[in-house]
Amino acid sequence: MGAVDTVVLADWVARFGAAVTEKRDWLTELDSAIGDADHGANMARGMSAVGEKLSAGAPGKVDELLKTVGMTLVSSVGGASGPLYGTFFLRTGMAAGPVSELDGPALAAALRAGLDGIVARGKAEAGDKTMFDAMAPAADAMDAALAAGSSVAEATRAAADAAAAGRDATLPLVARKGRASYLGERSAGHLDPGAASTAILFDTLAAAVADTA
Repeated sequence: MGAVDTVVLADWVARFGAAVTEKRDWLTELDSAIGDADHGANMARGMSAVGEKLSAGAPGKVDELLKTVGMTLVSSVGGASGPLYGTFFLRTGMAAGPVSELDGPALAAALRAGLDGIVARGKAEAGDKTMFDAMAPAADAMDAALAAGSSVAEATRAAADAAAAGRDATLPLVARKGRASYLGERSAGHLDPGAASTAILFDTLAAAVADTA
């Protein structure tokens, strides 16, 4: 089955930061169509702050590492993305606990706790055209893959693929939450920027795990 330790998780965070910075303009372009045109800039700024925070050395326990990420995002990112992603990392870390590594089921449970935190904060449901539409399928796919006997690397890749499919499925949806909901029918035909960054989140997790498998 394998396990994911804090070195891999710190690598994931670094990869996510690099990816959202690289795709900052694209994420902002998506947000300019149905939001405040700041998602890419906000995520890049927040993850840059995370990188600076961890530059002196990542904590050795999973909960400390992910809670550091979460608190930094909450304190440095405006708009909805800071509190939502901050909550995700905080809840994921809390569920993981003071351990140095997570096996597949423990990682999946921690990620689902992060998803539950986002639901509790944003009250999003399937089809609302939010990051939930990418994250919930990812969590479900990971659970299913692990239940079928997949390795952690295979399960995280299945989660990433499901997140990407969930992102793409937001294209025709009419937004029911957030700033995009103000546009009504005009929000259809655009990818949700939060779902897009969520797909990046799971793709970078899968890549980090695969490179150490």
